[in-house]
Amino acid sequence: MSEAGQSAASVTNVRSLSDAVREMKNAAADRADVVVEMREAVRTRLELLAQELQPVFADVPADDPSFDFVISSGEQPRLWIDAVAHVAMGRDRRTYRFLRDTRLGRVVLAESTEIAPVADQVTRYIAERMVERQRAVDGDVEVFPRRDETEVEVVPIAASRNAWRSFFGGLGLVLLGGVVGVVTVAVAMWDRFPELETLLSRF
Repeated sequence: MSEAGQSAASVTNVRSLSDAVREMKNAAADRADVVVEMREAVRTRLELLAQELQPVFADVPADDPSFDFVISSGEQPRLWIDAVAHVAMGRDRRTYRFLRDTRLGRVVLAESTEIAPVADQVTRYIAERMVERQRAVDGDVEVFPRRDETEVEVVPIAASRNAWRSFFGGLGLVLLGGVVGVVTVAVAMWDRFPELETLLSRF
């Protein structure tokens, strides 16, 4: 191959590579546009839900720090209700999923392609949280009864007497058993200790 032919082939290869790079860039831009469009579609649906819940959000006291009510940006936009509960879109980008993170994992509180049932569940959730917070502020919590250290237990006289009778009765049985045991040992060993017999005969 002549030098001119090699030069022409080199130019052709460079031009083909440039075209390929340009095509890859265009394809990447198209995919990015699709991702952006999908993200915007998800965000738009979440904004529709937020508009549906706007009267509920407005009724929550401004000094209540428990709730967020914001749509986060990112790869997966979410409508946050509080620190542990949010609404996200399903994989089909049409299903609303109301989720809550717990110590045992994430649970689904509501799931629907319609806004109304999800908005109703979010409203109930907000109401429950507000009631729980109010009860905590008011101190309306169940406490196990604890006996006061200064409290004096009153025992009926009859019960006290029965307790003393039981005590002395048990003590008498123990003493009686001891006496019987000593006598039994003495009788059994009487023949082995003649000095004991002589000593007792003197009395």
